[in-house]
Amino acid sequence: MPQQVLAFAARADTPPPMLTITNLDFQVEARPLFESASAQISSGWKVGLVGRNGTGKSTLLRLIREDVERPTADASIRLNAGARLGWVAQEVAPTDETILDVVLAADSERHALMQEAETATDPHRIGEIHERLTDIDAWSAEARAAEVLHGLGFTDADLSRATKEFSGGWRMRAAMAGVLFSQPDFLLLDEPTNYLDLEGAAWLETYIRKYPHTVLMVSHDREMLNRCVTHTMALEHRKLSITPGGYDDWLKLRAAKLAQLESQQAKQAKERAHLQSFVDRFRAKASKARQAQSRIKMLEKMQDISIPVADRTTPFHFPPPADKLAPPMLELRDADLGYGDGALILKKVNLRLDPDDRIAIVGANGQGKTTLVKSIAERLPLMAGARVTPKAVRIGYFSQDQLDELSEGDSVLDHVRRLLPPDTPPAKVRAAAAAMGFSAEKVETKVEKLSGGEKVRLLLGLMSHSAPHILILDEPTSHLDIDSREALIYALNDFPGAVLLITHDVYLAEATADRLWLVKDGRATTYDGDLEDYRALVMKADRADAKEAKAKQAPTPKADDPDAKKRLTALRKQARDAEERMEKANAAIAKIDAKLSNGNPPADELAKLLKDRAAHADAASAAETKWLEAAEALEGDA
Repeated sequence: MPQQVLAFAARADTPPPMLTITNLDFQVEARPLFESASAQISSGWKVGLVGRNGTGKSTLLRLIREDVERPTADASIRLNAGARLGWVAQEVAPTDETILDVVLAADSERHALMQEAETATDPHRIGEIHERLTDIDAWSAEARAAEVLHGLGFTDADLSRATKEFSGGWRMRAAMAGVLFSQPDFLLLDEPTNYLDLEGAAWLETYIRKYPHTVLMVSHDREMLNRCVTHTMALEHRKLSITPGGYDDWLKLRAAKLAQLESQQAKQAKERAHLQSFVDRFRAKASKARQAQSRIKMLEKMQDISIPVADRTTPFHFPPPADKLAPPMLELRDADLGYGDGALILKKVNLRLDPDDRIAIVGANGQGKTTLVKSIAERLPLMAGARVTPKAVRIGYFSQDQLDELSEGDSVLDHVRRLLPPDTPPAKVRAAAAAMGFSAEKVETKVEKLSGGEKVRLLLGLMSHSAPHILILDEPTSHLDIDSREALIYALNDFPGAVLLITHDVYLAEATADRLWLVKDGRATTYDGDLEDYRALVMKADRADAKEAKAKQAPTPKADDPDAKKRLTALRKQARDAEERMEKANAAIAKIDAKLSNGNPPADELAKLLKDRAAHADAASAAETKWLEAAEALEGDA
């Protein structure tokens, strides 16, 4: 099964924090990942785990799951007694079992009880089984599982299809659906949006925000981290630290702490210089020797205030085309796109691309976004219509599927060399690899030894070497950390040509695109609105689907039902009260953030500000949960 559940001893009356990490030391192949790292996650927190690629985030999840042997000695990773731990272990196996049945089976208790109910003969036991099935709301399980599957992009027709009919990416979604449906006490997610589109990512954000238990999620999706986590756990310099709020909140607090360290370091340097000056002046004088020795001891006892050195992110660079082309640079006229007879995907497409366009292509997975860009890049022939471009136009096309096209056994240098004329001097080949961001040591590395981010960097460099007029990027960020995504944004904004972008990363799309194309229901058209408008449209559709599903399960109260009217009145008051609490808490957070960004408070004041901010963040999160519950209940009763 895609979800694993670990059982522990019975829960104590006063439950401890969900996870406690104490003095963790761990290394992989003599490379230290953690050194005396400690952290504590409380029950109910939604925690985003952030850090550069290669720092050990996924390793930490494996240590928590006990997939690798935990260090002994004084280190400990302790879970709340009795907690069920859940994670996506692997994609669903390709079998004759339906997607819905696989997800339902992920709730192991319900699955076992349902199977036992079919064979039990003892009346007393049958009664116990049915009582427990009622307690865990087993009879609504199919509707709840279907809701999760719909949120992740599956259609009604998909639910009854065998898992073997789906690709690996969709079976991975089914595995995620299983673990989300089973609702473990402690949910671990490692880059959950890698297999999702914008629609699926938007649904998952809402799901995590409302999730009734604890979540620890590794993600490089900045907007997701800002929208749905209550705390951010950072892995930097082999240490762990937890701060309240999302990723941007963590950045602000880290900047405030760094500014305070710099201020303290400057103050210490001034004090050290003053003491050293006294020692230099009076060490040789007998009358001042005792005072000089005292100051020497003060200097020896003074501990250096060190400022962590930030890791440097290698920039991306897309060379500008030497020749400029007049608009339009590309047009599709009444184009039918697809994969041959019986596989028409998009009909009558009329789109135009100009030299300075920055366009994000949106639409649910399976609607034809990749078909569209492959047709534009001439990776697919048109089935009908025309593709009109100047003869000189050059197009650079990137797809994460191309990661499998790199030649195993060849080095970075080998791949770069094939781009250049056969008589290119070795020094120029190395210079071309360096321009793609590879150091002198890395150019000799075989591609199978590169990290996912390094493979993306190599493919982007190979793609753009010819200085194309148009860059087409189909999900370029799945293997990039947040800092590398930021570097990609800078490079795309500096690029003077046209950009077509398919991505589930809202932050990347918002920072680079100024127009949208929508692919939906067999059409590809321009979308009159921005990403927030599109996101609101998607969420509205999700709520409508959920409302429709709920309507099928339970009758709507009659308008003249006095109990229904009382319930609606109470729900409206609950929503108003929760909204007011949210506004007050967010206003208090904004005031604290202003104080943190406008000065360098002393350590005790900084600690109080951070503690107050955490309390307000918890209050805002609790109020938001209440508001969402009331709002959804109102929609259901409307």
